[in-house]
Amino acid sequence: MAGMRLGDTANADAARYGKPLEGVRVLALEQMQAMPYSTQLLARLGAEVVKVESPHGGDSGRGASPTFTDPDGRAVGATFSRNNFNKRSICVDLKHPQGRQLVLDLVPRFDIVAENFKAGALTRMGLGYDDIAAVHPGAIYVSISGFGNTRPTPYGDWPAYASVVEAMSGIYDYTFADSMPPLPSPMGAVGDTATGLFATIGVLAALQHRARTGEGQYVDVAMFDAMVAMSDVVPNLWSMGLGRGQQRRAGIIDSFRASDGWFVVQVVREHQFAKLADLVGHPDWTADPRFAERRHWLDLTDEVVRPAVEKWAADKTRLEAAQALSSAGIASGPCFRDEEVVVDPHIAAHDMIVEFERPDGVEQPVLVPGNPIKLSKMTEGPETRMPWLGEHTDAVLSSELGLSPDALADLRDVGAIA
Repeated sequence: MAGMRLGDTANADAARYGKPLEGVRVLALEQMQAMPYSTQLLARLGAEVVKVESPHGGDSGRGASPTFTDPDGRAVGATFSRNNFNKRSICVDLKHPQGRQLVLDLVPRFDIVAENFKAGALTRMGLGYDDIAAVHPGAIYVSISGFGNTRPTPYGDWPAYASVVEAMSGIYDYTFADSMPPLPSPMGAVGDTATGLFATIGVLAALQHRARTGEGQYVDVAMFDAMVAMSDVVPNLWSMGLGRGQQRRAGIIDSFRASDGWFVVQVVREHQFAKLADLVGHPDWTADPRFAERRHWLDLTDEVVRPAVEKWAADKTRLEAAQALSSAGIASGPCFRDEEVVVDPHIAAHDMIVEFERPDGVEQPVLVPGNPIKLSKMTEGPETRMPWLGEHTDAVLSSELGLSPDALADLRDVGAIA
């Protein structure tokens, strides 16, 4: 398996520098993927993250299929497992008055409060930005929601998952148009992970602002906004006359069959087209008036280009075809299968898989993507596993707030913590 194990490090020579976000503390009122993805990235960059979970089952990502079981026999869902490395978990009931007060008591000890509840939910619970700023004016409060918290929107009451905002960004219709039904989440939960990245950028900017001014602020990131930014071609190319269903008019951007599957080729300039024509044995294409204008290449792909390219690739694997095309200066890559991605030598060299040994006796470890940000002056790892539900409740509340065992027992008895 091409993976780092928990506790491993890479770029160990950089350990003397520490990590850039060491000393930054995050109190995460989060669930599922968008915000947990962001705070896990902050943790990988050195921040300390304490995750606040509901006593009634915890982060909803724990229930996402497939699952494994923790040492107490509770389910740990796939979504939770890949977004919560390097965090501690406390169980506090935010709807309980004493639970809410515990969070407000904790807030001054943290730099960042991160949440991704439905828009307005925490404000109604007395844990919105104004409530947090009242007890900690320097706090950075970062929210992720479907449609934002701080500006008017007709969709403010809508629940949202990644597929919803991806669809609303126009990228599904733009890609498939009328040729086939839109395929929800064709690249996994990009609407979540992209939004998490924008939230991370916002937090880093707000930290820099606070370093200059001493002031905290509200960082508000809407998933819909993030997906419009990621799907930038939709409004941009529409404004320039290349609208829905026409994106492939930019050239030959297509998949072709080799002996063992598919590979992708992108040819969007005339000199690239000439190289492709030579490679597949059709230099005459460059003098063929049908190929004179780039906008006509799409019309000729299935009738002329595909048969020639696939004939050329028939005795080659996907990887061999892509290698030959790349060597000729033509952008190409194999369509890898899941079992190939996890053992790819590039992925191994870049430490892009982290292995977690399952506690339930299943031999195959859980694999989680590594950190794609490679800093020359930062050690990568060591990672710590995702926390079990409420694993650190007593330790955090006693160390941060000085609560005695008797006080913790009283809070547990009334249901404020678990």
